[in-house]
Amino acid sequence: MGPVLARLRAPLATRSNALHAGAWWLWALGLAAAASRTTNPLLLALLVAVAGYVVAARRTDAPWAYAFGFFLALGALVVAVRVLFAVVLGSPIGGTTVVFTLPEVPLPDWARGVRIGGRVTAESLVFAFADGLRLAALLVCLGAANALANPARLLKSLPGALYEMGVAVVVAMTFAPRLVADLLRTRATRRLRGRADRGARAVIAVARPVLEGALERSVALAAAMDARGYGRTADVPPAVRRTTIALTLGGLLGVCAGSYGLLAAEGAGYGLPLLLAGLLAALGGLWLGGRRSPRTRYRPDRWGARAWLVAGSGAAVAVLVARAGGADPAALNPPAVPLTAPAFPPWPAAAILLGLLPAFVAPRPPRPPHPARPARPARQGTAADPEEARP
Repeated sequence: MGPVLARLRAPLATRSNALHAGAWWLWALGLAAAASRTTNPLLLALLVAVAGYVVAARRTDAPWAYAFGFFLALGALVVAVRVLFAVVLGSPIGGTTVVFTLPEVPLPDWARGVRIGGRVTAESLVFAFADGLRLAALLVCLGAANALANPARLLKSLPGALYEMGVAVVVAMTFAPRLVADLLRTRATRRLRGRADRGARAVIAVARPVLEGALERSVALAAAMDARGYGRTADVPPAVRRTTIALTLGGLLGVCAGSYGLLAAEGAGYGLPLLLAGLLAALGGLWLGGRRSPRTRYRPDRWGARAWLVAGSGAAVAVLVARAGGADPAALNPPAVPLTAPAFPPWPAAAILLGLLPAFVAPRPPRPPHPARPARPARQGTAADPEEARP
């Protein structure tokens, strides 16, 4: 039994067996798609817990891996702001359970339908909290992808036609994690020097070195991109350029029309063939567009069986939660009027728990060894060894 468990255990992550960065993003997008289909606070809290557990189990010591706490704080802020707007500006949800009443500001006739203050009902607060929690869960899922996926390795996997746009997206995605890392480092430096790290004066003192570091990093990045020939394109025949534009635009239009056909009731017959044709045309356009950006990949990442399992778990969560919503809409989106406690549907919850699979199949990040605990010194007047206590 021991050798079998040893084989099932995920190996330590190395450069050769590291999980593909795209698999983490597909897993996170699957969780985000599931979060967008429900307003049940219990299921949304379970989604956040699943994402947090996977991040805690598989994140590394890289700077971007510590951005998950920032997204958690941002999600809590979103929920608080959404509830505050419902209190101050009102809510389209009515209700009869009045919690308290604010002084109402009279508005002119042209602002009919808008109010400031007035009655605040429990139904409107519950609706605002569930709506804000859904957006917070989306942010947390994207934060999990930011904390787990290496942006540089993700950039290496993009096709050549999307390389320039991918660089811009990766730089934008790494801004928040780098900013958080600089902020934490600066606050730790102030604490080591015996200075205060809380309050308005401390925030102003910390903001200056953080912004200076961001500016210096931007200048260094621009110099490195220019030295490596970023933005330079190869000469291709005009016919190839026209074909690339036609295939890309036609493929995107086909994808949009096919998606509409699948969503609309009267277009189910042509939706899937048009979607597949659009995808093939778009892929052909991207392949031809890659000839304008000649570059080589050093040791490209491989999409192995573990990457399929991680990405498939996120897709399974999205598909199963969507099917459960079609079977029982009230379980995933409980009504706020009348005010009732949300139920805990077992099948959608079991589908969400499939998102825990990356915590067991993805390679384990290497952890730094814990320093040995120093021996406790003996008390004064006593001996550490019983033999020394004898006269």
